Amino acid sequence: MNPEQFQETTPENKKIRVLLADDHAMVRKGFRLILQDEPDMEVVGEAGTGREAVDRVAQLSPDVLVSDFSMPELDGAQATREIRKTNQTTKILILSMYSNENYLRNAMDAGANGYLLKNAIDVELPEAIRTVASGKQFLSAALAQNEDSTFDRLTPREKQVLTLIADGKSNKEIAGVLDLSVNTVAVHRANLMDKINIHKATDLAMYAVRKGLVTPP
Repeated sequence: MNPEQFQETTPENKKIRVLLADDHAMVRKGFRLILQDEPDMEVVGEAGTGREAVDRVAQLSPDVLVSDFSMPELDGAQATREIRKTNQTTKILILSMYSNENYLRNAMDAGANGYLLKNAIDVELPEAIRTVASGKQFLSAALAQNEDSTFDRLTPREKQVLTLIADGKSNKEIAGVLDLSVNTVAVHRANLMDKINIHKATDLAMYAVRKGLVTPP
């Protein structure tokens, strides 16, 4: 969706209010330069530490916080957890140089709405902000492609089991829903966890949300 199209669908052409958090002033200036030509966005403030980001969100209530993962005092995930204690409205987009799945999972589990790799900022930053502002999750294209290829390896039955795990059901409950033995469900569960390299129920639930199998609570 281009900026003009987005403006037309936004009530009263309301601009997306963005707060920038990074411990390098020149980096924040670079973000401003990227966003200044976007007619549907305005930068309402900046923060230089994770703690300052938490405080500025409380003061300004921005639509979107764009936060570096690696920051002093509180990293991006820690700051996100602090913000989520009192604020479920501001969308949080984490920027990171790390494509490792553990970093992604840490950020999303903390309550982030998107994860953008720094090597794609020039191309993806405005799109990422619009996506999370609209209430959707955003992953950098490279991360999304990796997840898609892994997800495609799951069998239909494994996807069913994953969906039910994300709904909080035990192996016994899943067995009852799918008319399978508990042992068979355990095998499917182990196989799907090995394929996607996720082994905790909470992380499996977040993965299922990202893949559209379930909607977030």
